[in-house]
Amino acid sequence: MIETLIHALHLAGTLWMTGLVLFVAVVHYPLMAAVGREAFVAYEKRHVSRTGLIVGPLMLTEAATAGLILTRQVTGGTIGTLGGALSIAGIVLLAVCWGVTFIASVPQHERLSRGFDEATHRGLVAWHWVRTVAWVGRSIIAVWLAVLSNA
Repeated sequence: MIETLIHALHLAGTLWMTGLVLFVAVVHYPLMAAVGREAFVAYEKRHVSRTGLIVGPLMLTEAATAGLILTRQVTGGTIGTLGGALSIAGIVLLAVCWGVTFIASVPQHERLSRGFDEATHRGLVAWHWVRTVAWVGRSIIAVWLAVLSNA
């Protein structure tokens, strides 16, 4: 029962984040350039605060459940299985997602909160695609792990 709940929360968090980052990559970030310089600082600050309300709990849920899945496989002696390999790959991709978020995206948003800068915006969009690809990979892994946990 607890195993099913952990995998369900993990799958839900990962799929929600993947959908969100795809929307941001295709719609939201590209449209930031059209906000206009006069309104941009206020827009950017609202964007960051509102996005954090959604993304924070999802990222924490995803990370906690990914860690629980991996821990349960290590303590259960199943780390050498396909599920173990997928869990490790998922954790690596999660590290990429979090790394890009805190090493690239947060500083770029901080720069943009002082005013629109074309080069910073281009960097934000480009680095976000790294996160997007990593989260799509995480979704594939999360679905696979959920299937394996019910097999």
